[in-house]
Amino acid sequence: TTIIHWYQQKANKSPQRILYFSKEKVVEEGFQAHRYLVEKVSHQKLCVLTINDIIPDDTATYYCAYWRSHRVWNTWIKYFGTGTKLIISSKASSQPAHSEILQKKHENETTYVCLIEKFYPEVIRVTWTDEAHKEVTDNVVQGDLWKATEEGEYSISTWLTVSAANKDKNYHCKYEHESNEHSLQTQGTYYILFCLMFVTDHLMHRTAYLVYIVLLLKSFIYYLIVLFFIYR
Repeated sequence: TTIIHWYQQKANKSPQRILYFSKEKVVEEGFQAHRYLVEKVSHQKLCVLTINDIIPDDTATYYCAYWRSHRVWNTWIKYFGTGTKLIISSKASSQPAHSEILQKKHENETTYVCLIEKFYPEVIRVTWTDEAHKEVTDNVVQGDLWKATEEGEYSISTWLTVSAANKDKNYHCKYEHESNEHSLQTQGTYYILFCLMFVTDHLMHRTAYLVYIVLLLKSFIYYLIVLFFIYR
């Protein structure tokens, strides 16, 4: 019988095991056993964790895991799920207030920037797809979330770079948020270029920040090299 483990990971902390479950539930010390209900749906290969009497302290990402033997390495490996983020808040969910695709052409390639602004909560999934609705993962850069307003709303951007051979193809930027699901298409260059002026400050700020980090790392490495030769 497969033993399922459930972990809780709070922000900036290592994961903590809440319980493990096979035929009976065993809850770790520090967690209230009556608040956690776990069940397995064998025919669906599914395990469900239910948390009762939710409190703000339950805000965390929850992972299920199980051990599996690896024949090649002759050892056991623990596999984790992708995780589910639980946010306890009095603030209502809100769909993105604005979303668009920007375009910038280089000599032999075109870069599309998908910008999604002012949504809550911050959990969102953004993907690129081609004309056949197949997900595109090559030459895709996922930006970090940032708070767009003092009200706690978030924004995110992602980049897709395509070669000159594919410049006439249409691509879609799709986002999935608990408040909405939407897809944007790379068409209407006049609209894209017009809106590019609107968000230039965001992109310049992000670029300047990345350049600053690179320069800082280079200075730190140079400092270590100098120290090495001095003390040697």
